[in-house]
Amino acid sequence: MKTRLSNLWESIRTSFWFLPALMVVLGIILSFFFVEIDRRVKIDAYRVFGFTYAVGPEGIRSVLSVIAGSMITVAGVVFSITVVALTLASNQFGPRLLRNFMLDKGNQVVLGTFISTYIYCLLVLQSVRTEDRVFMPSLSVTFAVVLALINVGILIYFIHHISTSIQADRVIALVYYDLEMHLRRFFPEEFNPESPGREQSEPELHLKTARCRECRVAAPKAGYLQAIDRDTLLESARKKDLVLNIPWRPGEFIVEGSTIVKVENCEKRDEGLEKRLAEAFILGEQRTPVQDPEFAIHQLVEVALRALSPGINDPFTAIACIDRLCSALCYLSGRKFPSPYLYDDKGILRIRAKTVTFSGMTSAAFDQIRQYGRPTVAVTIRLLEAMATLAAHSRNSEQRRAILRQTEMIEKASHRVHLEEYDRKDVLQRYRTVLDLVHDPNSGK
Repeated sequence: MKTRLSNLWESIRTSFWFLPALMVVLGIILSFFFVEIDRRVKIDAYRVFGFTYAVGPEGIRSVLSVIAGSMITVAGVVFSITVVALTLASNQFGPRLLRNFMLDKGNQVVLGTFISTYIYCLLVLQSVRTEDRVFMPSLSVTFAVVLALINVGILIYFIHHISTSIQADRVIALVYYDLEMHLRRFFPEEFNPESPGREQSEPELHLKTARCRECRVAAPKAGYLQAIDRDTLLESARKKDLVLNIPWRPGEFIVEGSTIVKVENCEKRDEGLEKRLAEAFILGEQRTPVQDPEFAIHQLVEVALRALSPGINDPFTAIACIDRLCSALCYLSGRKFPSPYLYDDKGILRIRAKTVTFSGMTSAAFDQIRQYGRPTVAVTIRLLEAMATLAAHSRNSEQRRAILRQTEMIEKASHRVHLEEYDRKDVLQRYRTVLDLVHDPNSGK
C-alpha cells in the first residue's frame, strides 16, 4: 500500500493541475471568510486604508469586475506562454523533459494565483446587494485590490522565470539536482569494502532451499514497470514459505503475458496468491523516478543526444551533460548498491530481484552519448576526461572494469573517424591517462 501511495503521490506531484486547484479552493475559502467578516463587523475599509474610489455598490461591482476580467485575461496569456515554452523545451531538450517543466512550482503558483483571484472576485461580486438591504463588502474588496497588486508582481516574476527556465544550462542543472536527490534516496549507505554483506553467501543458500516445482505469474497488461511493492511480496513469500525470483526492475517495459515473477517452492497453483503477487507490480504508460534510479540519467542523456543531433549541433550542451553524469557516477562510486536478495525477519531468503549495478549505470550514462558523439572530437575528449575522473574515484575492481570497458570503446570509436594528428594525440593522451588510473587509482588522488 505504501508503494502505491508513493506512486500515486508522484503522479499527482508532477501534474500541472494539483497546486492550482488547491489555490482555487483557498480563494473560495477566503471569499467566504472575508464576506462573513464584512457581515459581522462593520468596517469602512475605504476610509481605514485610504481607498476612496468606490463609494457605493456600483463602484464595488466595477472594481471587482475589472479585477476579475483582467485576471482571467492574464491567466489565458500565462497559459499560452507556458504552452509555447513547453513546445520549445520539447523540441530542444526532448518530450520527456516536459515532466520537469510541469513539476516547476513557479509556473503552477503563477497560474493558480491568477485563477484563484478571478474566482475570489466572482464570489465576492455575487454577495453585493442593492435591492432590499444594501450590503457593501468593503474589506473583501480591499483584499481583492491587494491581490491585484500582488498579481502584478507575480506577472513580472513569471516573465523572468519562464525566460530563464528554458536556458540549456538551467535545464541541465535542474535535471541534475533531481538526479542527485533520487540517488541520495536510492543509495543512502556509504560503500565499505571491508563489509561485503550477506549477499555473497546467498547462492549457496538459494540452491539449498530451491525445490523442483516452479510457478510463474504473468503480467496482466503491457507497460513500464513503475514500482514494485516489495513489502507485499515479502509478506506473501513468508506466509507461504516461498522464494520469489523477479527478472525485472523498475523502468523496464513488460509485455502482456510475460513472466513478472517466478515462484519457487510452490506445491500447487494458487490463483489468489498469483493475483496478490501480480498486484504488487505497478505498470504504467511511462517511466517514473519512484524506484527507477536511471530515470534522471536518461533525461540528461536525452538532452545530450538532442544537442548532438545535426539539427541542433550544440556540443557545449552535450559536454555539460557529460560533466553532470560524471559527477553523479562519482557519487555512486562511494555508495553501497542495494542487494538483490531480500530476507524475512528470520533470515530466510525470500526474494531474488534484479537490481541496478555500477556497470549498468555507467552504460546507461555514456553508451548512447559515445555512439552519437563519435564524430565530435570535443565530446570524445570530454568522455575520456570523465573516465579519468571516475577512475580516480573508483573503489573496487567492478567499477574499474566498467570504466575500462567504456574507455576502450570510446578509444576504438575514435578510430572510425578521420582525426587530425594533434586531435589524435589529445585522444591518445587522455586514453593513456585513464589506463594509468585504472591500474593505479591512487595515482590521481
